[in-house]
Amino acid sequence: MRRNAAWHARIACGDEVGAGFLVTGRRVLTCAHVVRWSDSAAVTVSFPHARELGELSASVVAHGGWAGEVTDPGDVAVLELDRDVPLAPAGFAPPDAAYTEPYPKLIAYGFPEGYDEGTLAEYQAVSGQLIAGEWLELVAWNGHGQPLAGGFSGAAATLPDGTVAGLVTAALEAPDMRKGRMLPLDVLARHWPELGELVPTPGHRGDTRRLLYALLRRAAAGADGACDPNRVYVDAVGPFGPPLPPGGFPTLWAAAGYVQWEVPDPEALNRFTDRLRELLDGVTALRHPEASVPSASPSPSAPAASAESTEPARSPAAPDTPAWSPVVVEIDHSGAGPDQVTVEVSAYRDGRRRPVGARRLPRTGVRDYVQGRIDEAVAHLAPDADELVTFVLPREWLNEAVAHWECGADDSTPLGCAYPLVVTDRARHHSGRLRHQLRKKWQKLDSRGGVELHRVECGTQERPPSLRKRLWDGDAGLAGFAAPPAAVRRHFEIGLTVPVPVLLWPRSGPGCAVHEDASCPGAGPGDPPCTGTAFLDRLTASVADVPPAELPRHILSLRLTADAADEPDQHWARDLQLLWDDPRCFPETTASLHSPVA
Repeated sequence: MRRNAAWHARIACGDEVGAGFLVTGRRVLTCAHVVRWSDSAAVTVSFPHARELGELSASVVAHGGWAGEVTDPGDVAVLELDRDVPLAPAGFAPPDAAYTEPYPKLIAYGFPEGYDEGTLAEYQAVSGQLIAGEWLELVAWNGHGQPLAGGFSGAAATLPDGTVAGLVTAALEAPDMRKGRMLPLDVLARHWPELGELVPTPGHRGDTRRLLYALLRRAAAGADGACDPNRVYVDAVGPFGPPLPPGGFPTLWAAAGYVQWEVPDPEALNRFTDRLRELLDGVTALRHPEASVPSASPSPSAPAASAESTEPARSPAAPDTPAWSPVVVEIDHSGAGPDQVTVEVSAYRDGRRRPVGARRLPRTGVRDYVQGRIDEAVAHLAPDADELVTFVLPREWLNEAVAHWECGADDSTPLGCAYPLVVTDRARHHSGRLRHQLRKKWQKLDSRGGVELHRVECGTQERPPSLRKRLWDGDAGLAGFAAPPAAVRRHFEIGLTVPVPVLLWPRSGPGCAVHEDASCPGAGPGDPPCTGTAFLDRLTASVADVPPAELPRHILSLRLTADAADEPDQHWARDLQLLWDDPRCFPETTASLHSPVA
């Protein structure tokens, strides 16, 4: 119990005395039965740790629908004080903190008869099992001490660190048993949805929660009718998420609360928030066009829009949205052993990541797991989406032959011949510096056609720092390597740490660069070029006129051609590996929100 928990409140209404706790500057949470006589008797609130505030008048502004009997649900009331108080409100624990093993001590501050200043009772949850879908049962922490009694109703059940885990509602009236009940936080939020903004729920960022509840208040203030809660819910959870409850949701608040507390996918709350914002902004634009359309005059250098054009004008400030809809396979070291990795498969739709599966596996099990999940992920994409299978790999996996993995046990088609398929470096994928620099690079590349291929030749004697400068000075968009990464390790790492959006190399074949410091013997006059130089020559010609954004599709065509050749293993593009990295396709590059298990 924190010594400065001044937010504990004593509530009086007629002859009833109970407890409560401050949750905002002027709102107090208590039990509905404590203020049952509020229609005919004044409600007063005092704070024992801030006696100088005296007694404050309060009114009931929300309740949980309690019908009057001890076993009726919704025994919650929200009081609004007649003025703000200069006290820090209560803080909240995660929703399951009261029944996470080992079950913690719960401390209640109540006001039984003879204790106007308050007293403490120590209890703990019996189980995480709800009674009648409403209450957690409490039992005394030990066989003696203060029992729950009249005056504890509405008290916060707090953890030893002072955070609130629930609201005490009742005591079992039996002399030989010290038991009681409380409403846990998720049930409290069901009866008073605004509480959801204050409770830290796992996987949900605080700023996202605050934005969501600001949007809900905005909707309630006038645009709610334009936002169908069932539609927003379905958009948020996707076709494979939990179905609508019977009868659907009566309000946006109910739908948001269900997503926050009941839907296991933590990304669903982000999608719900984004979808609601889109709908509300659309309503604002329809009602107040001037709020969303710039009034600035066109630039003298800007071309005038044709009166016959049916293409909507694009705001010059609006970022280009890549056409690709990625399916992402992210592999990382698990920390459970050198052979163990975590694999997460997800799909991006409407700019949001939709997790499909996560698992910790031995390296030998990765291919089978991925084969079974890519089809599921593709099903999450919009019907007209251009899928892009992206493997986000640890650096030592970047040369893995993922394009040659079969689509499944019953389909021997190589993944690289079924989808546009690219790889990217995991460290690079999560680097804030490189994400920012790559976005700027793509803004330049979007305005160009084909882009020059910066070649890293076979047996190059170029020092890695010199390569770094060349790629920077040349504003490189594409870099091609004559040999696999292991053969030009230091040069390849330069390519990964400079914002070059596209790297290409032959996955197999040493070229002439087995040893980085060895010079390529080259060939005499009239002799054919070495293997690595020949590869770069063919690659340079092949990509010369291809816009970088179209390279995944172009490489798919090359793989199909190589696979169909009379001697596939002899085709120059047979083992072509493409690292293609446009951060705009992956708006969320945060760390995993899952804890994959076997």
